Amino acid sequence: MKYWPFSLLLIVSMLWLSWIVMMVVHEFGHILHAWSSGGRIVKVVLHPLAISWTHVEPNTQFVVWGGSIWGCVLPLAAWVIAARLQSSIEYLLRFFTGFCLIANGMYLGVGFWEPVGDAVELLNHGTPGWVLLLFGAMTVPAGLRLWHRLGPRFGLGGSSDDVDSRHAIGVLLVLVVVVLLEITLSA
Repeated sequence: MKYWPFSLLLIVSMLWLSWIVMMVVHEFGHILHAWSSGGRIVKVVLHPLAISWTHVEPNTQFVVWGGSIWGCVLPLAAWVIAARLQSSIEYLLRFFTGFCLIANGMYLGVGFWEPVGDAVELLNHGTPGWVLLLFGAMTVPAGLRLWHRLGPRFGLGGSSDDVDSRHAIGVLLVLVVVVLLEITLSA
């Protein structure tokens, strides 16, 4: 692996960026559903060192579902657009989309057995546990499928591609900007 420092930089930066932006998109979904249903946003917590959350009044089942639904749909739409445009960063958006599908699916799917966060809220609002399980059963495999064969683009595997150093540095720079924005806006 000729460009292993860039490979490591891309992998670490992309994982952290995916985690942070996944939470932003998820909370944005709650906000969209709150606004569209007349809910009031009381507080939104987005910080690079915290688990994000949104306090909405009233926190209806519709508002709660917004996080995971839009947390999957928006990244999927961005990836489809990038793929149709044959963008050079399509594989990065594909990775991010897979990450969002897996994270949101695990969040609710595991909530069937171990309810936390939105899963607790959904169950309290009357969503059957099997619906949470079904959501996870649909999104997690879809996310894993998106990740299939991406390894070489990140410098992994026997037939690894050369990692694009511009993409590795670009992802790091976007990560730094997002972290700084979240810290600044959280103050």
